[in-house]
Amino acid sequence: MTSEKSRKPLEGIRVLDLGRMFAAPYAGQTLGDLGAEVIKVELGRGDEMRHYGPPFLKDEEGAELLESTYSISCNRNKRSVVADLKTPEGRRIVEELALRADVVIENFKAGTLARYGLDYASLRQRNPGVIYCSVTGFGQEGPYADRPGVDTMFQALSGMMMLTGEPDGEPQRIGMIVVDLVTGLYASTAVLAALHERAASGEGQHIDLALFDCAFAIMSHRAMEYLMAGVEPMRRGSSSSGNVPGKNFRCREGVITIQAGAEDQFRKLCTAMGRPDLPELPRFTDRRARAANEVELMAILDEMFLERTAKEWFKILLDAGVYCAPLNKVSEAFDDPHAVQRGVVEMMTHASAGSIRTIANPIRFSRTPIQGHTAPPLVGEHTGEVLRELGLEAAAATG
Repeated sequence: MTSEKSRKPLEGIRVLDLGRMFAAPYAGQTLGDLGAEVIKVELGRGDEMRHYGPPFLKDEEGAELLESTYSISCNRNKRSVVADLKTPEGRRIVEELALRADVVIENFKAGTLARYGLDYASLRQRNPGVIYCSVTGFGQEGPYADRPGVDTMFQALSGMMMLTGEPDGEPQRIGMIVVDLVTGLYASTAVLAALHERAASGEGQHIDLALFDCAFAIMSHRAMEYLMAGVEPMRRGSSSSGNVPGKNFRCREGVITIQAGAEDQFRKLCTAMGRPDLPELPRFTDRRARAANEVELMAILDEMFLERTAKEWFKILLDAGVYCAPLNKVSEAFDDPHAVQRGVVEMMTHASAGSIRTIANPIRFSRTPIQGHTAPPLVGEHTGEVLRELGLEAAAATG
């Protein structure tokens, strides 16, 4: 029996994960991290994201597996079942799983699952408490509802790309699938809210979540520059609007990033760099003045930062209490002693690759810890096991 201390927050909640690619599976993984039982349904070839490489995971002999880094990143703490919705047996398996689920997550194109009787309207007739989360590119309605979409498209459509990159360079995509990631987090948040509401009402509900909408939500304060002030936000490279000085500075060796736009931070920066007079000059005396004279101030600081190495400046500024950081490579970030102490990496045992590393869930509960993950499953690894639980062994033989 699970003790109170080791019990995870969502134990007892069953999730049917019909998600493919990244956003929807990431939502399922998040719920799985929190203790929900997550059953992932795939076609025989497996989720398309398994093929999204290189690089691919390798087995213990060094041979490549059907596991891309993308797939490994959004499918831990799940069991995998193979079922083909185009066959009666496959539909029966998915239907039985859906009828026993607290949560269904899917990202089929709007209207697709209705053809199989697996849409929310159909399932709620027999499972009125189900929380049904549809994660699509453009949502369930609107002029673009029938379009497919991927992360880069939504970075482009939302204006995000136009804000990413150097001011005199080309627009750039952010270096990871940020819209997918945040959509997955919004989806898991929405599911948790719906589960909480169900505890009071006894009823489930449908959640319509679009990557398109989430891309706008991510824009946050940069979008508000337009909505509130009517100003078209522009690319600023590593600098921040309203926060001068705040950017990457090239040093005699290496690069350092600082954020010193607040009055106390600017004074600490100037004093530590040997120019305590700068904050007293009228053109640099407060945020608005520094923003108006940003080019002049940056020229002064650019020259000063070249006097020392990034390592030297980091120690000086850190000791002075200035917000600053070195620019780490990914390998350097994971080797950082604070990252090591915080346990940002956990180990999992994969069925074919043996012991592999994963990024730990950052949520730290005091009483119900969620550390200890199961590795992403092989395609159909648990089909027989799950079907036996459902009493559908015959379907396994004929599906």
